[in-house]
This record gives sequence, C-alpha cells and structure tokens, in this order.
Amino acid sequence: MTITLFIPCFMDALYPNVGMSVVRILERLGHRIECPDAIACCGQPAFNSGYWDEARSVARPVLEQLKNAEVVVIPSGSCGAMLKIFYPQMFVGLPQAGAAANLAAKVWEFSDFLVTKLGVTDLGASFPHKVTFHDGCHGLRELNLKRSPRKLLAKVRGLELVEMASGETCCGFGGTFAVKYPAISTAMGEVKCASALETKAEFLVSNDSSCLMHIQGLADRQQQPVKTIHLAELLAQTS
Repeated sequence: MTITLFIPCFMDALYPNVGMSVVRILERLGHRIECPDAIACCGQPAFNSGYWDEARSVARPVLEQLKNAEVVVIPSGSCGAMLKIFYPQMFVGLPQAGAAANLAAKVWEFSDFLVTKLGVTDLGASFPHKVTFHDGCHGLRELNLKRSPRKLLAKVRGLELVEMASGETCCGFGGTFAVKYPAISTAMGEVKCASALETKAEFLVSNDSSCLMHIQGLADRQQQPVKTIHLAELLAQTS
C-alpha cells in the first residue's frame, strides 16, 4: 500500500533518524512511502494550551494535505492522538468535521500499524541489550497502546525487556506543561529516571521522542547511565 508518513515537527528538527528508521522498516515490508513536505505541525501545542482557534488554523492545512492519503502512519502516540482523537473533537459542528472524521479513521500510530493493521511482529531486528519501556500518556490513555510495542520487542533477537514499576506513570514532559510548571515536570521526570534505573536496563524505549528527550535530558544532567531510544530506531537495527 501507499503509506503517508506524518513526522512530528520536533522529530523532524531534532530526531530525524526516527523518521528515517520508519521509512526503512516500511520499505523493507514492501510499501511505498510518501511524506508531504508542507505539513509542519499538528497544532497540539496550541490545542493543549486551550487555544483551539489557533490550533484549528494549523490543523486545516493538515486535513487538506492528507485528505487523499490511503493510510497515515505517525511514529508518535502524542501526535497520533491529536489527529485521531482530538481533530474530530476540535471540528465538531464546523465545515471540516467530515474531513476530520475521515482522517481519524485512517490514522495509525507506528507500532500499532505494524501489529494490528499489517499483522507484523517480527522485523528481523537484533538488539542485544536489556531495555525497559516507557508508555507515553497519549499513546497509552488515548490510543490504548500497550500490547503492540511489547509484541514487537518480544521478537527482537537478544533483547531482554524489564518492566518499570512506574512504566505507565507520566514522565512529566507534557509539551507546554514542562514550560509552565518546570519544577513539577522535573520532579516527575526524576521519578521516571529512578524507576528506569531500578530495572538496571541499558536503554529506555518509547514510542514518543518528546518523552525520550525529557527523560534523557534529566538523566544526562544527573549523570545517570540510562540511554533512550525510539522504538522505530531499535526495530530498524538488524544483525
């Protein structure tokens, strides 16, 4: 099939290897990839801050750009939830309501697309390390993503998954939350880092680069040994 990628703006700017890893994986599976250059942001920062009109002004071009897509894949539970859950809410009663609902029906978070849509769990990946997994809030609570990433990790050669005691606890980033409430955000992140260290994992894995950015920043400042990696980057590694 033809897969249209939506690469979040922070990922495009700071973690381009995640997007490239997604492309490599999907192309190996035999699919054609499109990635519209005109899409810059899903509008989530404004939406989460309560500025729905401003968020709609960002979302309308996204609806237009993706209206003819066969399927849309996003390597982020956060931005995936924005398009799939919050776009329909944001456009209720407006002319774009139908377009928002149509788009939501064909949006998939990356790991769930592989497991649920394609029925793929074994990508031939090899990653001989002990890892722990962080469930991002939007992916877990809005998209109900829990099993899909773990099914993929279970098939990775040499990988040992050790669950954190606070695996489902927010890392404290929350986009604009970290800016508005830095002390609370930092405290939450420190709890997450401590929980990861308790597992003695070498790597902390997640579906969201934003969470990983927050956790890695705190770990680095505290000179903690844990390293972060996006699930797509891990799955793209073969022996």
